Amino acid sequence: MKKIISLLLLVYSTMGFSQLNKLSLDKAPNQLSLLADGFISTHINERDFALSPDGKEIYFTIASPRSDFQTIVFCKQLKSGAWTKPEVVSFAGMYSDLEPAFSADGKTMYFASNRPFSGTEPKDFDIWKVTREGNDWSMPVNLGAPVNTEDDEFYPSITKTGNLYFTANYNGQGRGREDIYRAEWKENKYETPQPLDSAINSKVDEFNAFVSPNEDYILFTCFGRRDDAGGGDLYMSVKDDAGKWRPTKCLSELNSTYLEYCPYVSPDGKKLFLTSTRYAPIKSFQTRTNYATIQNLSKQSLNNQGNIYWVDFELIRKSMSNQGK
Repeated sequence: MKKIISLLLLVYSTMGFSQLNKLSLDKAPNQLSLLADGFISTHINERDFALSPDGKEIYFTIASPRSDFQTIVFCKQLKSGAWTKPEVVSFAGMYSDLEPAFSADGKTMYFASNRPFSGTEPKDFDIWKVTREGNDWSMPVNLGAPVNTEDDEFYPSITKTGNLYFTANYNGQGRGREDIYRAEWKENKYETPQPLDSAINSKVDEFNAFVSPNEDYILFTCFGRRDDAGGGDLYMSVKDDAGKWRPTKCLSELNSTYLEYCPYVSPDGKKLFLTSTRYAPIKSFQTRTNYATIQNLSKQSLNNQGNIYWVDFELIRKSMSNQGK
């Protein structure tokens, strides 16, 4: 395990510091674009994204090639405006920790982990949380029942009122194999999680949902619907005046034939981040190639590993509104 962690960190330690000054999150591009090529998005597998409410900390997940091991890393913005190199967050690095999500006030971070309660053997994935302690984080705390079970729970998303959305497969309790659940925060505890209705969940897989802090829209990935492009695509739903989820719409302008997942909207509501495995495969060369050329293909960011992309979310919402007219 230590060798895997060291290998993942070595990639970032060899990045030039000049890359850090090129990252600005002030305004997202009008079209879906790779985020910070060579700094955030590299030739290894990156996924998930979370920005602290003050906009000065970035958290995301890096993983081994087949995601056997995953860990949360972060970087901070310096007074100069530059960003520190990514490093493993203090509470992670031994077990698979992924999918960080902030509470609205930024004082709590939720994440998925297979860390054990005791001993050293990994267990199933649960939702955990850490709280701010000065400039660092507390020791992780398992949310416990009724949120966590003997099955896997993934991808937490927290609303302003404390309601928790997450992904789970509860052996037939939902509509499909993987579904999106909501646990209401009431009287300082979570109520029994309930699957979202048929406007969101279907007989195929729905997973990795981001819910707005005000709980008025939801973004998620679905695999297997008739209108998907293949691999897993992003969908969106907004609530009607009665507080019910409207039928979902496929965000076709963001999707590809590869996997798009892990949607996240910045605290200001203006920037959409997502993970995609898209790339441009090279199937032939016009002239005879050599060993070094093939070797360098795996060192490029677009090599079918996960990368983080971003786009102006206000444009996406406007486009969705126009589709509904």
